[in-house]
Parts: sequence; C-alpha cells; structure tokens
Amino acid sequence: MPAPVDPRPTACLALADGSLFYGSGFGAIGQTVAELCFNTSMTGYQEIMTDPSYAGQIVTFTFPHIGNTGTNPEDDETGDPVAAGMVVKWMPTDPSSWRTVQPLSEWLAARGRIAIGGVDTRRLTRAIRQSGAPHVALSHDPDGNFDIEALIAAARGFAGLEGVDLALDVTCAQSYRWNEMRWAWPEGFTPQNAPLHKVVAIDYGAKRNILRCLASAGCEVTVLPAQATFDEIMAHNPDGVFLSNGPGDPAATGKYAVPMIKDVLNKTDLPVFGICLGHQMLALALGGRTIKMSHGHHGANHPVKDRDTGKVEITSMNHGFAVDAQSLPAGVIETHVSLFDGSNCGIRVDGRPVWSVQHHPEASPGPQDSYYLFERFAEAMAAKKTELATA
Repeated sequence: MPAPVDPRPTACLALADGSLFYGSGFGAIGQTVAELCFNTSMTGYQEIMTDPSYAGQIVTFTFPHIGNTGTNPEDDETGDPVAAGMVVKWMPTDPSSWRTVQPLSEWLAARGRIAIGGVDTRRLTRAIRQSGAPHVALSHDPDGNFDIEALIAAARGFAGLEGVDLALDVTCAQSYRWNEMRWAWPEGFTPQNAPLHKVVAIDYGAKRNILRCLASAGCEVTVLPAQATFDEIMAHNPDGVFLSNGPGDPAATGKYAVPMIKDVLNKTDLPVFGICLGHQMLALALGGRTIKMSHGHHGANHPVKDRDTGKVEITSMNHGFAVDAQSLPAGVIETHVSLFDGSNCGIRVDGRPVWSVQHHPEASPGPQDSYYLFERFAEAMAAKKTELATA
C-alpha cells in the first residue's frame, strides 16, 4: 500500500500584513526574510534563482511547472543562488531533461535556499500587484511547527530594499578576465581567442551570460569590483566601459558608483553601455533620478518599444526600481519604454556613444530580440578606434 499522505503543512509564508500561505517545504530547512516579488517566465528558473539582481528577494513563479528540467552547472548565472527563496504552485516533479545533473530540491538544499510548494500563486500574485511587493518571512520545518506571531514579526521587521546598497554583497572580490562566449550547438561554451576590443565591466552583480555576450561580440572582458575607481579602470586602457546589472537601491549604490561614472563621462570619450542597475547608475550620473516601483518588472515576456526605430522587442526584465524619465536633463534622450506601464527602459546621450537599457538583452532566460545592443557596443568601439586612427 502507498504511504499515507501527511496533511500537515511543512512550510509557511507569512506576509507583514498578517496574511499566511501554507504549503509543502523543499530545499533547505530554516527561515528567511525578504521582499516578495513574482516572475512570469515560463523557463529559466535556475537562471532566475542565481541572478544577483534578486538579492534580498523571494521569487514567486507564476508558471506552475517549476523544477521539471532539473538543474545543471551550465545554467548558473553566478556561483550560487542569490534569491532568498522560491514560491511555486506545484511541488517539483522528477526532472525530465538530458541536461539534468541534480533535481531542483536537492540543488536548493545544498545551497541553503528555502522553497515552498502547493501555494495559490495566482492569489499571491494578485496581492502583490494590488498592494505592492510585501515584506515576508518564509519558514520550512519538516515537523510543521511554526511560531506564527514570530514569523509575522520577522516580516514586519524586514528593513526593505529602499536605501540599501546590495551591490557590495554580490560583486566580485577582485578583478578577473572573462573570455567564455555564448553557448552554441554542438560545441557548448567556447573561448573568445581573437578579441577586437578591450572592455572593462563594472560588476554590480553581473550575470555570466552578459559577460558571454560581450565576449561573443568580440570583446576581451576585464571585470572589476563595484567600487572600482576611475584610475583603476583607465589602468586597463579600455576601448569601452560596461556597467552591469545588480540588486538594491540604485541611489545607495550610486554614492560611490556615480562619481566614477561621471569621471568616465567627463574625462574620456569612451563608449559606455549599461544594463539594469548599470542603466540606473548611468541615469543618476547624467543628472536623472530613480524611483521605487510598486511591484517591479520580473519576467521574460515584457514588450519594450524602441522609440528611435518603432520596433517592439519582447524582453527579459528584473528590476524593482526605475529611472524617472521626467527627471532626465536636456541632451539625455529616452530611447525605450515599457508597453506595459510606460516606464523608462532606455536612454542615450545625444551625440555620444553612451547609452543603457533597463531590460536584459543577454536574454537568459528569454527571447533574443535585443542581442543587437552588444553588437552596437562593439561597433561604437570600432568607430572610435577608426576616428582616432584617422585623426
């Protein structure tokens, strides 16, 4: 006879407003507190959990089939999961993929990340959309013993992400070189052995696939920590500067990042390209400001309009802060907007090879509509070299 099903919940998600969601725990045992967001991607749960931009957040997945392809080392965007936890509708089934190395539950447990299944994620998503991203506490106890008052108090005690610099928690400890290009059948990941341009990438929480896209565009990439100075950047004699994605409040990270970016803009004419937090850092350095969004944008199906061309791109997004387009000074042009809510998704400096986007053109997970931005960066560096050679 099959073993009887234990009806007791083994995990509990407590919101700061006192709402409770019970379910079955998997992954690590314990408790964590964070901001709760939802992600609408149908694929890429491993990339999402290892995206450094999710530091300080628990991710609710709106797509129910999470875990069915297992996990493997090639899909990590950084060394370990950065998201604090995971909420799903259905418990993960046994993985069914030729690429599987480890089931999702084992992968989470080995990396200390808590997850809860069996939750009404549609109800939870509606609550986030209506009231904004809540502060929550997530507990996993195989015996089903929960101190509800303590969980709610922990959720209410979470400081939130406004005013918090999380880039320092996820940036690299020291500089390193990156030459691995995008995955391609049948070779997989291959090295960039004939780079054309030298790029310094500032790591505010860089995803590996962004670095791969730079390498695939012909770049020799040197990655520097978030607090790198202008002099440290210029010591590498770069052809261009890249500002990476990352977590937390851009205004807090900007306290040390903005002065460096201003130096790059004022003392050089190098091409500059930013993504996500790097986009927000560039906007701050140019005189704009950023704002906290209600529930942010998280998913691989966000339509963004390129205002220069009229083209609509289906993009991947992951951000809880946005650039206030109304704050952009003269000479800074809004290039991309979200067709969901009209929020800013891109800027460029008039007459200079300096631009950035809020969405993720490296598209892991997601479509490939925005890969051209990496090629545009490479073309700008090539044009600058030609200009210098003929001057």
